[in-house]
Amino acid sequence: MTVLQARSALATPALPVGDIAAHRPLDLRAIRLTTGTLADWQDLNASATIPHCIDQLEASGVIDNFRRVVGESGAAYRGFYFADSDLYKVIEAVAWEIARTGTTEFDAWLDDVIGLVARVQEPSGYVMSWIQGVHPEKKFAELDWTHEMYVLGHLVQAAVALDRANGRTDLLTIARAFADLVDRRFGPGRDKGICGHPEIETALVELFRHTGERRYLTLAERMIDLRGTGLLKVGGLGARYFQDQAPVRESRDAVGHAVRQLYLNAGVTDAYLENGDPTLLSAMDSQWASAHERKMYLSGAFGSRHRDEAFGDDYELPSERAYAETCATIADLHWTWRMLLAGGQAGAARYAETIEREVHNALAASIDATGTKFFYSNPLQQRPDRYSEENAPRERTSWYACACCPPNIARTVAQLSSYVATSTDTTLWLHQFAAAEIDLPAHLGDGVLRIATAYPADGAVEITVHGRITPGARLAVRVPSWSPSSALASPVLPDAAAPVGADGYAHVELVEGATYRIDLDLTPRWTSGHHRVDAVRGCLALERGPVVFCVEQASMPDGAIVDDLVLVPGAPHEVSPRELAVTVASVTQVASVTTAPGGVASGGLYAASGSTAGDAPTFTVTAIPFATWGNAAPGAMRVWIPVRP
Repeated sequence: MTVLQARSALATPALPVGDIAAHRPLDLRAIRLTTGTLADWQDLNASATIPHCIDQLEASGVIDNFRRVVGESGAAYRGFYFADSDLYKVIEAVAWEIARTGTTEFDAWLDDVIGLVARVQEPSGYVMSWIQGVHPEKKFAELDWTHEMYVLGHLVQAAVALDRANGRTDLLTIARAFADLVDRRFGPGRDKGICGHPEIETALVELFRHTGERRYLTLAERMIDLRGTGLLKVGGLGARYFQDQAPVRESRDAVGHAVRQLYLNAGVTDAYLENGDPTLLSAMDSQWASAHERKMYLSGAFGSRHRDEAFGDDYELPSERAYAETCATIADLHWTWRMLLAGGQAGAARYAETIEREVHNALAASIDATGTKFFYSNPLQQRPDRYSEENAPRERTSWYACACCPPNIARTVAQLSSYVATSTDTTLWLHQFAAAEIDLPAHLGDGVLRIATAYPADGAVEITVHGRITPGARLAVRVPSWSPSSALASPVLPDAAAPVGADGYAHVELVEGATYRIDLDLTPRWTSGHHRVDAVRGCLALERGPVVFCVEQASMPDGAIVDDLVLVPGAPHEVSPRELAVTVASVTQVASVTTAPGGVASGGLYAASGSTAGDAPTFTVTAIPFATWGNAAPGAMRVWIPVRP
């Protein structure tokens, strides 16, 4: 068996096969989340979210769109032209769930839908229900808008996941035939064409990794090289919307449609991981700094403009008008993981901490406690009188006309364990904290690490080593930036205490039978924004560990209005160990503002300076994790709270 074949046997979403990667991913099946927040979420995903998505694919017409192409339905086409991709994302979610648990619950459904896609596929390999059933004249004719290659990308990712999960290859046969058609049409020496919505790039690189066919990597590289050369008809939206304003290697800032930019960057980083082109990594380092140091919300969300679902300018991060699309956070999680594997400039700890922020906040907030209602847009403030928009409703909803986010959530949650740990030649790296069992890769031994923790509710993490360990094998445990004084120690190895190193990890030797413990500092902390973020100037946000908190109207005392709150500096916190709620004895209503019946603030819109809330009575409110807002009741909410002068 070749190295390529051996690595392709691993069930993991991104599997570099060259020698470029600084970190090697582990098999998803080798990392079993056992209890706690992430494990419970994966169980809810399997029992509620995935079945709900399957039901909605039928109810919304996605499945029927395929049937009508082959005369099995007389209904009109429903949904957006790229609706096929929602089916493929749900198949991918099922695939990772099969890998995670070995379930056969979805086998009959897979038989039905994969058989249907096979019947729809043309002899050429082409399959896209909107083109075939509604506008056949548009086939490969309007790449800027038709999303054909975007749809193919999700088909490829689902097919690779299904093969890696249980060796099922029928969808892979379909996906390869379509990819081969695109290669014959747009490969080297043929027509020049790129998709208006990036996604195919990362999928093609993964298809190369999975099959060993280098032409798929070459096609991905060609599409990356052609972006920014004016191939797309950008129209009134402009080239930046499509990331077509400059060649990839010259694009140093995250711009335009946020999801498109972040998916493109995942593909570019994948290409680097296989060809080692330093100019690609240099561009990605700059892009990562742009997106995360100047354009990321505290919650780990991206996209500050509703118009074009786009990144704004540097530090343009309005809380109540944050678009913060769920798919943008998911796309960034994919990209940031690949930057971690690549050993990008920010370093593994920074990438891992970003993923942690995204998972526990923006991604978690996008779905309700039942696992069946979702946010498309994830603002950090909702005013009492905010109106609902189609993709930015006041409450989570069960589905959307543009349903990209719910299936994306399902496939991401199913693969969460993939992001917990990696290995290098001598070391097992623990990036995320969760109760888990981790099988060591063969070159590090024949053992299991058992991790016991109630994180993020509790900061104690205990790691026990079972089985045979290769001499010289080591363990690296990330120490979050908000807990820099934490050290990894062993009660039975008193000389093994390891403080955080320069790389953000505590390093120790792996010893058979040893137990290691690290206690992370979960003291609640007030966070301020950069002074250029005008939207939150004079405000603070509350964090505890990786969790961002908010205050919502549902937990206000009678008569108190969220939008009238100001913080009294220096007041103590009180932590509820069960609910992770933080009671803030430092909140008051502004003295100069009164509230009329109906919740409307009275008084002038503008007033002479000098009025303060200094004489207003103080009271306490309960802050809740941002991820849980809106579960108790719909209403106003805010993360950033003004500070009393």
